[in-house]
Amino acid sequence: MTEQDINLYLREVIDTMNDGLIIIRPDGTIMLVNDALLRMTGFSKGEVLNKPCSVLGCDACQRSRAEGKQHWCRLFNKRKESRKNCHIRGKNGNYLHVLKNASLLQDEDGNILGAVETLTDITEIDRKELIIRELSQKLHRDEIGFCGFIGNSPAMQKVYTLIKKAARSDAPVIIFGESGSGKELAAQAIHELSPRSGKPFVQLNCAALNDALLESELFGHVKGAFTGAYRHRQGRFEEAAGGDIFLDEIGDVPLSIQVKLLRVLETRTFERVGESMPLSMDARLITATNQNLLHLVQQKKFREDFFFRINVIPIHLPPLRERKEDIPLLIEHFIQNKVHLEKGEGPAPATMKCLMQYNWPGNVRELKSALEYAWVVKDDGPILPSHLPPHIENPVENKCTWPPEIGKINVPHEKQELLSALKQAGGNKTKAAEILGVSRGTIHNRMRKYSIEYFILDS
Repeated sequence: MTEQDINLYLREVIDTMNDGLIIIRPDGTIMLVNDALLRMTGFSKGEVLNKPCSVLGCDACQRSRAEGKQHWCRLFNKRKESRKNCHIRGKNGNYLHVLKNASLLQDEDGNILGAVETLTDITEIDRKELIIRELSQKLHRDEIGFCGFIGNSPAMQKVYTLIKKAARSDAPVIIFGESGSGKELAAQAIHELSPRSGKPFVQLNCAALNDALLESELFGHVKGAFTGAYRHRQGRFEEAAGGDIFLDEIGDVPLSIQVKLLRVLETRTFERVGESMPLSMDARLITATNQNLLHLVQQKKFREDFFFRINVIPIHLPPLRERKEDIPLLIEHFIQNKVHLEKGEGPAPATMKCLMQYNWPGNVRELKSALEYAWVVKDDGPILPSHLPPHIENPVENKCTWPPEIGKINVPHEKQELLSALKQAGGNKTKAAEILGVSRGTIHNRMRKYSIEYFILDS
């Protein structure tokens, strides 16, 4: 085969490639693209040929053009780019995660003829990695019980039934429950039992971010949308395409973001920060809170229209004090997961009585933490009452709460829960956050909310 024959069949050769290929003239216009690139981006030939290469909206190219010095692109200085991690924009506005290789094309005399780029779409790899993470989390959860829940009480049986029914619907679900009662488990169960289980389950704690960061996390942003936006960022709604998005602590979402979330639910579209192109939203919304949203609505801290839009299928998780018959099952389960424990290292009868009398303001999470504490403190043998955290050791005398005066006045449960966690953590806010399963910033906010200053020992 002669060189002329090779040139004749070159077009057919490059169209057999799985990776996208693009050849760019020295002036930055597109001279040639292969079929793989068109399939990847959704563009037709007429929409890209002879157009500036910026039509693909590559964030790495934007940076290269800015650093091009005497040339319009940095590639003219570097001559070659290998495995560049970047994002390009398809015709529908969605960003594709790609690995790019680029090189200048020169003749024998060193004259620049153009540039060639190959692009490998790794968006599907990202999606599969997300699914693998979800499966790993699922495997680490327990095979017994109901989707990770432990408990056979009538109250929990009602919850299981409602979760199964909610899973069959695409309507928004909101999960009410105190901290540590299993709201995240409920959300995951709804996803796993639904027709969307093969698609992503994406979650976000709304209390951990300020307004600007929360908007960017939810909807994504384009490069340059704000200070620090150095590249395009896919939002959680895009990540959750076809699956479920779980927004925990929805009661902490600022009013400005509530308006935008309401619009998303009503129009099924959203826009990235810094961009006006509408993108379709194909994800079921699951929210959760430990707050009384109706009370917040009355205080004008939560939008009434948004509340009714997300409160389509409410699920109320009972606190542990209302299903104490499940405590022995939970303890047995936690013991079974402690592979290093010897037989007989569970609670002694007196300890079990103590555990059953305590009211568990921190719910299942606090029960698990108390057992972990006991296993660290004790030596060989069973767990004795003296091995329990001090505020649990004598629940009758402490009226099942800490501090004792909490049982005498009407203190909000959230404050009681916070005080208990701070006591257990010895005043360390980071440890208290771990006990409650929230961020350290949330601990700060709640301490300010209830004017709790005397526990700031680790400032």
